[in-house]
Amino acid sequence: MREYLLTLCVTVAVTYLLTGPVRKFAIAAGAMPEIRARDVHREPTPRLGGIAMFGGLCAGLLFADHLANLNDVFELSNEPRALLSGAALIWLIGVLDDKFEIDALIKLGGQMIAAGVMVVQGLTILWIPVPGVGTVSLTAWQGNLLTVALVVLTINAVNFVDGLDGLAAGMVCITSGAFFMYAYRLWYGYGIESAAPATLFAAILMGMCLGFLPHNMHPARIFMGDSGSMLIGLVLAAGAISITGQVDPDRLGIFVGGEREATHAMLPVFIPLLLPLTITALPVADLLLAIVRRTWRGQSPFAADRGHLHHRLLEIGHSHSRAVLIMYFWSALIAFGTVAYSVHSASMWIVLVIVALSAVGLVLLLLPRFTPRAPRWAESFVPPRYRRRGPARGALTPPPGTSSPSYEDEERVPVGVGVSGVNGATAIGGRSRFRERDNAGSAR
Repeated sequence: MREYLLTLCVTVAVTYLLTGPVRKFAIAAGAMPEIRARDVHREPTPRLGGIAMFGGLCAGLLFADHLANLNDVFELSNEPRALLSGAALIWLIGVLDDKFEIDALIKLGGQMIAAGVMVVQGLTILWIPVPGVGTVSLTAWQGNLLTVALVVLTINAVNFVDGLDGLAAGMVCITSGAFFMYAYRLWYGYGIESAAPATLFAAILMGMCLGFLPHNMHPARIFMGDSGSMLIGLVLAAGAISITGQVDPDRLGIFVGGEREATHAMLPVFIPLLLPLTITALPVADLLLAIVRRTWRGQSPFAADRGHLHHRLLEIGHSHSRAVLIMYFWSALIAFGTVAYSVHSASMWIVLVIVALSAVGLVLLLLPRFTPRAPRWAESFVPPRYRRRGPARGALTPPPGTSSPSYEDEERVPVGVGVSGVNGATAIGGRSRFRERDNAGSAR
């Protein structure tokens, strides 16, 4: 555990320190696209944050290779080299897309090639455990196709959810933390050495996200871009494929009674078709809903729109920060709840706690935008947004029979209503700062 934590800290430090110079490079290189109709930020922001994240990945792998215990991962397995090869390719495609906006089909082909590169070097699914049946061996073609499909699905799921400041990095960090706990339990608790690469991948992925988050939280100073979102999606998929395709359920059968019992005990997170979907449930749900929505409208599944989950949270009245925190909550509940259930699947308390937290999450999800107001005597101790706003001195009073709009009414203006233009961070439509002057017209 000490060496995993050291690797995590090195990855965090390198990613954090590289992000500042990368931001300056992105500005100089012109990787600052204009604000699009679906964006929610106020001004052009540089991309190419994936360059710093890829530097953190390389630093984490290089540092782990020189540690006494983690060095065995590189000597006994070719999976770290396979990951680095596929990550370099997908990162290069992402950098080109951040700068030149390449076609979606070209990106899809690049994702499949990157997955194929990892498959050729041995990072593939060999068998799958099926409940009630046991271990089902896969042919080479079946394993390769399933591996490529899982990699492409996970990459696009993470890429689709990257729509708000700090959203994708935070959600992937949460799910990789839960995945690290699961993989470390198999490696350390059961003595399964095949789980060591997946544990290392999860630790490095957490470091990449934690090092980038301080620069990416709202208001973001830099975006990870496709070079970062596709990169962390590939690392996440590589860890899931590694631990699912290489860990033999027969090894677990020594401790839980038999092959079928072992498969049933690890069912929540051990089936290859469900494992990536479990740890990235929200991004995958967003991906599937986007495909159905765009296909129903007669559009391409790769056409961008404003119907993602984070856009809908903004539409119902949540602020930018609150929408991100709600997505964090659901991601943590699904990821850590699944891991907890896999450890104690017979415990009813875990199910009850998950149900109770889900109910709390639904209340938070449907709660309209609300800003609490401090009492009069405490207004001098709280930020201005929590103070009660009264009419300023010298302000014109409204005519009799009319009511002036209050601060609460101004905050509850439906999202998307207003003057079109630059998008705000907490609204889809722009909001003019001089609306009254524009409406009044000119006396000349």
